[in-house]
Amino acid sequence: MAGRSVARQAGPGGVPEVVVMRLPQYIRVLSSLMAQGVNIVSSQRLGEILQVTPAQIRKDLSYFGRFGKQGRGYRVRHLIMELKEIMGLDRRWNVVLVGVGRLGRAVLSYPGFAPEGFHVVAAFDADRRIIGRTVGNLKVQPVEELDETVMERGIGIGIVGVPGPHAQGVVDRLVGAGVKAILNYAPIAAQAPDGVKVRNVDPVLALQTMTFYLLGEDDEA
Repeated sequence: MAGRSVARQAGPGGVPEVVVMRLPQYIRVLSSLMAQGVNIVSSQRLGEILQVTPAQIRKDLSYFGRFGKQGRGYRVRHLIMELKEIMGLDRRWNVVLVGVGRLGRAVLSYPGFAPEGFHVVAAFDADRRIIGRTVGNLKVQPVEELDETVMERGIGIGIVGVPGPHAQGVVDRLVGAGVKAILNYAPIAAQAPDGVKVRNVDPVLALQTMTFYLLGEDDEA
């Protein structure tokens, strides 16, 4: 497929991260349009929905090949398939969770991962009061079993749900076990060596960026 071949040639480092961050949004909007029976969509329409300029959408997609014809728009189903292949969302990904506190339990009970190809297949904790309990449909394992489980289950993605002071140690342990992609919910900017992608997700930081705009509205009032 054209999109896949160009993406492989460019390599992950050849595509700006902000573009990679937008691709799942494109997939989500396109999937919604397909569910509504839309077969063809223009960059203008996509831009209106996503609040992105049509030129930006065309530029983003150009990193991966040519997907539409000028003046005719994009075939929705085809573009979804291409983008999913580019993002690796056309396959199953096994995920490990470390930290089964309040946040970890919420992650295990969230039903939205599996339909998108992400399967949390193992959960770990250092608290002896939690180890051995069944949360969701998983038995919580001791962290000492992490390396072996990652290798046996072919786990490529780790989720960190431990308190901040312990997060870097957990990230280091996941890296040592061979995990190459880590989603970190702890309120620290976790570090990892080259070749390992860490995404830090902190809702408090997101809220703090929003207050800037609220203050602006108050000043205008």
